[in-house]
Amino acid sequence: MVSWRPDVLGEKYEQTTLELEPDAQGEVVATLVRRTRSLWQRLAASVRPLSDVDVLYVHGWADYFFQTELAELWEQLGARFHALDLRKYGRSLREHQTPGFISDLATYDEDIDAALEVMGHAPDAGNGRRLIVMAHSTGGLTMSLWAHRHPGRVAALVLNSPWLEFQIGGVGREVLTPMLELGARISPLRSLPQVDFGFYTRTISNRFEGEWEIDPRWRPDQGAATHSAWLAAVFAGQRRVATGLSIDAPVLVLLSSRSTIQRTWSEQMRSSDIVLNVDEVAQRVPQLGSCVTLVRLDGALHDVLLSAKPVREKAKGEIHRWLGGYGRKPKSGDAD
Repeated sequence: MVSWRPDVLGEKYEQTTLELEPDAQGEVVATLVRRTRSLWQRLAASVRPLSDVDVLYVHGWADYFFQTELAELWEQLGARFHALDLRKYGRSLREHQTPGFISDLATYDEDIDAALEVMGHAPDAGNGRRLIVMAHSTGGLTMSLWAHRHPGRVAALVLNSPWLEFQIGGVGREVLTPMLELGARISPLRSLPQVDFGFYTRTISNRFEGEWEIDPRWRPDQGAATHSAWLAAVFAGQRRVATGLSIDAPVLVLLSSRSTIQRTWSEQMRSSDIVLNVDEVAQRVPQLGSCVTLVRLDGALHDVLLSAKPVREKAKGEIHRWLGGYGRKPKSGDAD
């Protein structure tokens, strides 16, 4: 029996803890958050275009779900919205754990499967509802690999600045990989040099110059420490993308039109991706599957939907437009 309780985001949100198999650090859980609905909201949703859709959102590195405006976007289309705080992140982080640490991205399959079972999307559920997955940054890499390994599970995939390639490109990644893999074997929890100077938090948090209320316990101002084994796992995932995936659902990728990656503050950081090299990522997008749409937005931040309001409204419009074709409810007689 699933037990839901009030979430930190307020009366419209509930959460449930997903018990997972312990690892070397002890107890492990994930947390599923859902947006609640009144009877009137359920009735209104039943006549909207995505009334038969459930959405699962997965966050990025050193992050958690707090984007209520994103949840409202999907709810306005009639979809039921859920978000997953993966193990060792956000609501799922426990005191005995190394934040975000993992040595194989496929380990998240357990988190994802547990969430989908609660949502009614276990492999044999047959509930007649479609599943759309939305994911950001490292979550975008994780869910791309998951969708590739699990054909037929998703109706569509929406990726918000997915971390499909390392910032210095595939050649640089391959040069660094042997050293990282050695470090992962010898000292998997060895911390890597800090590369987050807090500039991104400055652009998004309302404690500084941004719009959004963000809990620094769950999204530290300068990110979280990274480790050899974790980055080796990311590199392994990016290498797999570089060889070509075969995601069997339509994919929408949202990216900023430009990057500003540097060690000193610049006003350009308010209107560009300061985390990823978006041009390197864009080169990998066609390798996700056979039906992929790339949208690049001028002025977008790393999390496109945390950008300035005119930019994120344009991003929402692009999502609506794309869903108008690939997100519509299949009609009887449509080709498989």
